[in-house]
Amino acid sequence: MKESNHSRGDQSWVQFIRRAKAPELPVVLLEDVAALVGLVLALLGVGLTWITGDALWDGLGTIAIGLLLIAVAVVLGMETSSLLVGEGATSADVAKITAAITDGPEVDRIIHAKTLYLGPDELLVAAKVSMAPEVPLADISERIDAVEARVRAAVPVARVIYLEPAVYQPADASVS
Repeated sequence: MKESNHSRGDQSWVQFIRRAKAPELPVVLLEDVAALVGLVLALLGVGLTWITGDALWDGLGTIAIGLLLIAVAVVLGMETSSLLVGEGATSADVAKITAAITDGPEVDRIIHAKTLYLGPDELLVAAKVSMAPEVPLADISERIDAVEARVRAAVPVARVIYLEPAVYQPADASVS
């Protein structure tokens, strides 16, 4: 819990487990909690068996521990699966990225954009952006560099940024 508090910030424990981009801490946290609860269940099962002389309590304690481990495995599987298959940026970060791309004079609009976490502290941003057709090729490179700098300033984990300049065609537009 002490180590997790550094990363957790002001999030609740449930929010921390659900939103963590680095799965190590939530996994260790849930495993440790399950181990402690499992020890209590084992103590209850063995203690009640010893007090009553009925082995049923030991069996029930064992079943309870098994159900606890299954529950922890299901929660961990659900919460970390998105990191395995690919998870995009939060809606707040997407809004910051969108604002960073469109706030300057370099880009007319975003034609479409995608984000993907490559690791806990590395976000990929790919976007097709509309620029005026009369902009010379030499200036496009400078414009893209300026937009990338704004995106990195707005969302520091956006480390890999690919911007494709294009001329806006209304029939081809799809912003996501």
